[in-house]
Amino acid sequence: MNITVNAKKMQISQAFTDYAQKRLDTKLDKFFGDEADAKLMLTERKGKIELELTVRYNQMLYRAEQTAVDKNDALDAAIDKIIRQIRKNKTRIEKQLKDTAFREEFEDVVEEADISVIRRKKFTLRPMTAEEAILQMNLLGHAFFMYKDATTGRVGVVYKREDEGYAVLESDE
Repeated sequence: MNITVNAKKMQISQAFTDYAQKRLDTKLDKFFGDEADAKLMLTERKGKIELELTVRYNQMLYRAEQTAVDKNDALDAAIDKIIRQIRKNKTRIEKQLKDTAFREEFEDVVEEADISVIRRKKFTLRPMTAEEAILQMNLLGHAFFMYKDATTGRVGVVYKREDEGYAVLESDE
């Protein structure tokens, strides 16, 4: 597994990088193998470490965020979250993972949830800026809002993050 470790507002020691390599290889290699790319982003906020782990494998993304006092604990918890995601969606993603990913040890812990589309809605996208879309989202009381960017003409989605900030997802077409 290829690992990239980045940090904001803090320094990362080689010991942590080695620890992360070892833990990711030990826990996630059975699912992904050597072809996977893992990115770790660590940020220090208010005396705590915020760790974001993203694993890219076969055009699929697996992502987990964790906050803890110790970066090792945050990494272990994020790895556990990704494993839970894989277990929960075992049958849906089985074709995307390595052939040996699921052994008998996981057969009894499958937590698969039913996915069903309850409602479909069609609407016309109005051209607007991201700021206007955020305002519209807040006025509607929604968690996200889809819009057409007035300057680029691309489809975008704004949403409110857990840290009370906003994020924008943009299409590249």
